Amino acid sequence: MTQAEIKLCSLLLREHFGEIVERVGTLLVRAGAQPLRMLAGDTGLSLEQVKKALCVLLQHNLATFQLQKRGAVEYEARGERVLRILRYPRYIYAAKTLYGDTGELLVEELLLNGKMTMSAAVRKVADRLTETMEDGRTMDYADVSSTFVRLADTHLVQRCPLLPDAPQGPAAPPAPAPTLVLNEKDMYAVPRLNLTGRGKRRRSCDEEEDGERGAKKQKQDAEGTEPPPDDGIYWQVNFERFHQHFRDQAIVSAVANRMDQTSSEIVRTMLRMSEVTTSSGAPYTQPLSSNEIFRSLPAGYNITKQVLDQYLTLLADDPVRDNPPASPQCPRSVSSPRRVPGGRGAEGKTFFLPFLNGYEKRSSSR
Repeated sequence: MTQAEIKLCSLLLREHFGEIVERVGTLLVRAGAQPLRMLAGDTGLSLEQVKKALCVLLQHNLATFQLQKRGAVEYEARGERVLRILRYPRYIYAAKTLYGDTGELLVEELLLNGKMTMSAAVRKVADRLTETMEDGRTMDYADVSSTFVRLADTHLVQRCPLLPDAPQGPAAPPAPAPTLVLNEKDMYAVPRLNLTGRGKRRRSCDEEEDGERGAKKQKQDAEGTEPPPDDGIYWQVNFERFHQHFRDQAIVSAVANRMDQTSSEIVRTMLRMSEVTTSSGAPYTQPLSSNEIFRSLPAGYNITKQVLDQYLTLLADDPVRDNPPASPQCPRSVSSPRRVPGGRGAEGKTFFLPFLNGYEKRSSSR
């Protein structure tokens, strides 16, 4: 990283996590992977302070650890991930645009905490929404849970890696560092939770004094209760999916400026159909037939199949290239849908939408 980027990482860490985390994080960004004791010696902090700082960095995915051949554990900062803190407001606003206030607060809580279980995030957001409601209304946990499921279905949030199940047999000494694993099939699988209840409001000062004894009793009762059903299943924000969403918005905007609103809506539909089946780094979307695109157009968008085919032919034969970007966040050139030779027989012609790697590189460097 450049010196300016390292300085920016340092300022971001200090602003969001304090001086101790900033000292440890900046050293890791500047010097690379370091073992625990070397970190303590170079920063002048105690081992306990360094451990707590590393816990914060790991909790927020700002650092990683790796077991070396000699058995030592080294920690390394993720400088590019630290710089993404600057985009947090944009991630939150995108979630609000897509899923309203509930989606906004869910993404905000995940960003503030790094990792959370679904049940903890749902309860926290329900309480925050209840605080803003008037006339004594409250937010139902089920409503917040449904929004969380929608975020997972569109891959905007994903599961964190877990510890593998311990093998049955004689107890073995624990490893110096755990090995985290994650099955890709379960990355967006939402656990089935029966969260019943509603958000709670904060009590006033008088109520807090009167209910102090009751709160202590509730805390004692809670300690004896069973853990939540999703205990150990943590979730985090999927930044790559948000970046894919921003890229898609730029492509749609560029097509609208180049041609017209109908063309951009067709391209938006193709991108939406492929958003969870196409990886963020893929050069093309999945092939889509004109019939599939027609059936997936927004309800009430009154164009005939013949008009759609004309637009697809126009887009395929007139690629949008070598044009100035419509905005600072639009690609300098955007490829149009292309026909796949042969099509799908009765399904009609098949199209795919290519992306530009150049835009992705510029987007990730911001």
